[in-house]
Amino acid sequence: MRRAVLISLALGLVLGVIGTVMAMSALRSGPHMTSVLMHMQAFHRDALDANVKANRCASTDNLPHLQVLRMLSNDLEPIFLPVGKDADFRQKASNFRAALDAAIAAPPDDCPSLGAAMTKIDHECKSCHSEFRN
Repeated sequence: MRRAVLISLALGLVLGVIGTVMAMSALRSGPHMTSVLMHMQAFHRDALDANVKANRCASTDNLPHLQVLRMLSNDLEPIFLPVGKDADFRQKASNFRAALDAAIAAPPDDCPSLGAAMTKIDHECKSCHSEFRN
């Protein structure tokens, strides 16, 4: 009986250590998360561009991509900060969200309006990348 308790205790400790190491590794995966976020945003940005090229510019085709971009933009600060100039980064992230909010509030329903919305969104992306991208 005593041996079973000791084995259970030892097994619990080993599993606890393994779980802690895995959790710490997941929390330290910052650089990986930044890459994932940028790839997801690029995927949806490229989908919008492909829709323009294919003349699929109805709001029903593009609003889902704009909404996902907006949702992903909520993770910019938690994933990227600190960057040294945190206030500047927060402002650029806010500007990016504002461009997305404007596009979602008045969804582009033709290619010229989608192109104009994408130009504003791209401007905010480039503004941040020019200052913070390594």
